[in-house]
Amino acid sequence: MMLLLFYLYLQLKNIFFVVISIFLITGYSKNGDNIENKSIWTVDINEKVCPKLDKDISVDVLIIGGGITGISTAYHLINSGLKVCLVDRNKTCSGVTSRTTGKLTYLQDNIYSKLKSYHGESISKLYLEAQKGSIKMVKDVIKKNRIDCNFEKVKSFVFSNSSDNDMNDEIRLLKEFDVPLKESNFLPNKEKVMYSYYVNDTYVFHPLKYLFALKEKCLNENILIYENTKIVSIDKENDIFVCKTSNNKINAKYVVLALHYPYFLVPFLFPLKSYIEKSYIGAFKTDKNYKFSSISVSKPIISSRYYSDNDDVFELCLTNSHNTCVYDNDKSNFNDLICSKSKKPNYLWSNNDIMTYDLLPFIGFIDDNLLIGTGYNTWGMTNGFLAGWIISDLILGNKNKYSSLFNPLRGINLGKVVNFPTILGSSAFSFAKSKLCKNKSWYSSNVKFEKRNGKDVAIYVDENKKEHIVYNKCPHLKCSLIFNEVEKTWDCPCHGSRFDLDGKCIEGPSNYDISYRK
Repeated sequence: MMLLLFYLYLQLKNIFFVVISIFLITGYSKNGDNIENKSIWTVDINEKVCPKLDKDISVDVLIIGGGITGISTAYHLINSGLKVCLVDRNKTCSGVTSRTTGKLTYLQDNIYSKLKSYHGESISKLYLEAQKGSIKMVKDVIKKNRIDCNFEKVKSFVFSNSSDNDMNDEIRLLKEFDVPLKESNFLPNKEKVMYSYYVNDTYVFHPLKYLFALKEKCLNENILIYENTKIVSIDKENDIFVCKTSNNKINAKYVVLALHYPYFLVPFLFPLKSYIEKSYIGAFKTDKNYKFSSISVSKPIISSRYYSDNDDVFELCLTNSHNTCVYDNDKSNFNDLICSKSKKPNYLWSNNDIMTYDLLPFIGFIDDNLLIGTGYNTWGMTNGFLAGWIISDLILGNKNKYSSLFNPLRGINLGKVVNFPTILGSSAFSFAKSKLCKNKSWYSSNVKFEKRNGKDVAIYVDENKKEHIVYNKCPHLKCSLIFNEVEKTWDCPCHGSRFDLDGKCIEGPSNYDISYRK
């Protein structure tokens, strides 16, 4: 009888947390305060708005994409003597960069032991040097330009809630690399963990304050920046790239693809070299600004840091990272995030990261005078700034000791990359599943699918009974879409394209909208 009562108690407890989290996600609270379903970095941020391109121009370097990679590249080219232009299909820093957790750390779960097994110890050590070098350069840029971006030195922890067996190889390797690790069974907020180690020389910051300061510096130094300017095609004529928008064109000697995910297949065949990992982030108001960041090596991944906006302190928590091809129940993942903290978040959002099979980013030339910076494996702040540095050096003909490490045309030993077959198969599975099961069991009655004028459409009915109708197919590679009821976006489970309620593309690789037209 006691066991039965205990079982019933556990079931009722689980039901209670699910019901509470559903109320929280939809913005319910007794005091009327709603959850903001957006990144905390986008709140009360001052940004200099740039115009849309309205004429044909010729430049030396065209940077496509205004996130951390694009703006960092432009910044590094300020004193180059080259005419540089940056364009973004929306507003700068409105994509993946705005949804990061804002960490600058070289402790990146157990990446060094993985890199050693894939590539050897020398590559693992060089990657560590690159991450530490990137952090130092960001620190120097902030000091040089006197950027106010909540830049704080913090301890960085890696922990496990299962055993230290998950971490032994990583610890041994980091000690060989002379990293001054310390060990602990507690995080600074008094949370007990099975085992952890940490370093003292890492940082956190407000990524948009930092990047908008760099953007303004670029504008003051005559870097051209155009927003709401979408490049729809890239051709080459007599060694010059002709990049067309809907109404104008930009001629450029060099083109830098700082797109997060390139929208074309040839020449790089990007979908065969990466997959999308989605994560769920919440900002929870708390009492104390603990000076540390942390990430787990045990599954599910749990990552956290603290942020103070002078009025309030927030704990930023990330969890339930997963391959979008395999799992697509956003509502369940947001529920898990809320239940893990047992309190209402103030902000909720998700993010997509590009994961490469061999754990190294793609930074450098993919064709003559055509460069790319992407595939940062969830560590976009250090690798994004690093990409800007490497790409600018390649354009200028400067030597950079890390350019060969991240060469996009490097050979990949598929025998060592053990999850390559699984990842490749999951992409095909995701495409088939998106076609066979459109109306997910967790959708509310506000989401429906039907045919209109012979076309498959998806419909969301908002609280005012207005229908938001979109074509239910991603223009990139024709996967059917899923609806994210928390952030109110249509998302592609295959390659990460995102569209707003009415079908405007807000994140690639799709280069087109899906707005329904009668």
